Amino acid sequence: MTGTVGPGRVGEIMLAVRGGSEHFNAYSTDARIIAKGTRVVVIEYHPPRTVIVAEA
Repeated sequence: MTGTVGPGRVGEIMLAVRGGSEHFNAYSTDARIIAKGTRVVVIEYHPPRTVIVAEA
């Protein structure tokens, strides 16, 4: 995570894609706050640049 995610908040995540990295807007799967620097798992992808994440 490169930005904090929580209820009503959009964070940012960097993912490895095609030999590089790209940023995506991230939303949490539940009401918990996920702090910057936490490892997460991508649960869903919504084009063009949105993902739903959960704490790993």
